Amino acid sequence: MSEKNTGTLPVWNLADLYASDTDPAIAVLWPDIDAAIAALRGAFAANTAPLETLISRYEHILTRLGRVSSYAGLRHAAATGDEAVSRFYAQISELVSERHKNLAFFTHGLIELPDPALDAGKYNTWLTLLRRHKAHQLPLDVEEILIEKSLTSRDAFVRLFDETLAGLRFDFEETEATEADVLHILSTSTDRARRANAAATFGAGLEKLSHSFTLITNTLAKDWGMESAWRKFDHPADSRHLDNQVSRQSVDALTASVVAAYPALSHRYYQLKAKGLGLEKLAPWDRNAPWPGVNVPQYSWAEAQDIVLQAFGRFHPLFQQTAALFFANGWIDAAPRPGKDSGAFSHPVTPDTHPYILMNYYGSARDVMTLAHELGHGVHQYLAREQGYLLADTPLTLAETASIFGEMLTFDYLRSTVTDTAGKKALLTGKIEDALNTVVRQIAFHQFETAVHERRANGELSFSDLGTLWLEIQRAALGDAFSLDDSYKTFWMYIPHFIHTPFYVYAYAYADGVVNSLYARYTAAPNGFADKLVDVLRRGGSVPTARALAPFGLNPDEPTFWDDGLKMISALIDELEAALKDDEKD
Repeated sequence: MSEKNTGTLPVWNLADLYASDTDPAIAVLWPDIDAAIAALRGAFAANTAPLETLISRYEHILTRLGRVSSYAGLRHAAATGDEAVSRFYAQISELVSERHKNLAFFTHGLIELPDPALDAGKYNTWLTLLRRHKAHQLPLDVEEILIEKSLTSRDAFVRLFDETLAGLRFDFEETEATEADVLHILSTSTDRARRANAAATFGAGLEKLSHSFTLITNTLAKDWGMESAWRKFDHPADSRHLDNQVSRQSVDALTASVVAAYPALSHRYYQLKAKGLGLEKLAPWDRNAPWPGVNVPQYSWAEAQDIVLQAFGRFHPLFQQTAALFFANGWIDAAPRPGKDSGAFSHPVTPDTHPYILMNYYGSARDVMTLAHELGHGVHQYLAREQGYLLADTPLTLAETASIFGEMLTFDYLRSTVTDTAGKKALLTGKIEDALNTVVRQIAFHQFETAVHERRANGELSFSDLGTLWLEIQRAALGDAFSLDDSYKTFWMYIPHFIHTPFYVYAYAYADGVVNSLYARYTAAPNGFADKLVDVLRRGGSVPTARALAPFGLNPDEPTFWDDGLKMISALIDELEAALKDDEKD
């Protein structure tokens, strides 16, 4: 349902991982890994090798498991509706899960080691972070059971969600539209009646799944809550905070700052937009719609590639060179098609290979920003891979920093190349909406998700309960400019983060605050900044988040940190407000 000739869109080439699902290398992998696990178990029990050596051997096993798991997962994301692909994905998931269960003894034993034994050489940071889970670790046999049972519990419901949503079709304009098709129309069509029709079709299609998705949400929230209680976490979100190396207090402070800023940010902007669209009230399908009287830029794939590479190159040649590898080597799948995951991601795969990016490209400016976002992830993941499997990965709050920074670079590049007033206004409004979607929308998601988990502890929530809660939180976030009725009550259902990675969403807002502060420092004093950021990205997770941000003078625990970042969004709205007043004078 593309509305522009985007040119030939790439479909990734996974041959760097395996030649096919029947690649002989996959068959021989399992006995080799089983032997390596047995050898590691013996060496660890006998204490016959330095801890650093043992962890290195563990890392090598994980790398091999990660490669085949990534291959199956990428195949599934690109063709979720294909029965043979889904069967292969399930088979590999079972084989990998069995090995992870057999490996559980190692991390469990590392956590239980007495402190004087903890000299792990280059892995000391990783080991320190691992041992933060000591108070939340369960007996080894229980940990093994949880890993084995995940295939028929949490993982099964996640797979059901993915395959159901990917298979959903919406009868729209005499076609069977996918989720990605409908969401594209909602953010790009200048025809309000068409957007309203798309939103109504989308909501009605989701409501057909209300029973299944309500059950999935309740089941996964209960599952998460039970395990959190078993592990003695005080709140269901605390395990995610621990992994993200942030305190609940800092996340609560971020949430409070954003909520307090609603009137100055989302409420003010959407009042301006309602007036600009000539409406008394906005409807949900107007939220990301183009403004009237502004150019709606469309870009071919070749143009998008050039824009992002030029933007990255102006910042640092290594950013451009690394991003160019994704285009040159078939590491991107951008072609929309039925059965494909409707979202976007950059998967790091394993350090001995390279990341892969998935997105659905229709040619809008927002699609260009999505490409920049995922390439920011990709550059980060590619540079950090030299740290190895265990040390390359970063917490979500830091992982989203490079991606949002990539968006900022691309936005600034486009602003410098667009000369007409209408084009500049289109870029400005698009950037404001992206910022609000990153901060306000994600914090509203976080509030909804938190409330669902807290209320689930007292019993199942009905579809009506979930819809009412969703509308209540969205009304507070969007303000009086919007009229949100029951037709919007289903829109919580398609958000994959609630299902895949509970309590992920606040990481976007967290990273946006970090990036706003980083970008302010970059524009104020660019000399040497790019090299410093590249160094941080290369270090991956080998240094804690606080230490990674210290060279830039950033401390997210400071009370005013989040307010300073939100002021940058407010300044963009000020700029738009001034431009609109100038238009009225003309």
